[in-house]
Amino acid sequence: MKKNQKGFTLIELLIVVAIIGIIAAIAIPSLLRARVSANEAGTIGDIRSVISAQAAFQSAASGWYAPITCLSTPSACIVGYPTNAPTFADQTITATSPKSGYNRSFVEGLDPSPAPPASVLLDVKDGFCYGASPSTVGQTGVRGFGGDASGRVCQNIVGTDECTAAAMPGTCTVIQ
Repeated sequence: MKKNQKGFTLIELLIVVAIIGIIAAIAIPSLLRARVSANEAGTIGDIRSVISAQAAFQSAASGWYAPITCLSTPSACIVGYPTNAPTFADQTITATSPKSGYNRSFVEGLDPSPAPPASVLLDVKDGFCYGASPSTVGQTGVRGFGGDASGRVCQNIVGTDECTAAAMPGTCTVIQ
C-alpha cells in the first residue's frame, strides 16, 4: 500500500452529511409553506374567476346566474347562444373536482320566480356559492374559501368550505 493515499476520512464524510441534513431540515418546512401559499392563491384566483364568469353570464341572461356547467357550455342554458361563441369560464374551473390541493363545491341558488321564458333561458338560478376546502388541512392548504353572488371572496381559518360552513351569504371574513 502507498503511504500517500488521497481521499476523505469517515469523519469528514459524516460532517458533510450532517451539514446537508441541517440545511434540508431548514429548507423543507419553507418549501411546504410555499406550496400551501401557492395552493391558496390559486384557489382564491379560481373563485374570483367564477364570480367574474357569473357576472358576465348574468348580463347575458337577463340578470340570472348559471349552474356551474353553463359557464363552460352556455349554449345549454341560453337559447340561441352559438356553440362556437366564447364561453364564460374554462372547464378546468367549472369542474368541481379537486384542484391545487383543494376540493371544490358549487351550490346553486333557487329557481327564479317568476321563471324566465323557456324560449330565452333554459336553466338559470337566482344565486350561487362556489367554495373550496383543503384536501388535507395543514398540508395542501390551511384556510377554507368561498365566493357568492355578492362578489365577495370569504375565508375561514378552520379550513371548511365557506359554502357549507353556513357563513355565506351571512357574515364572513372577506379577503381584500
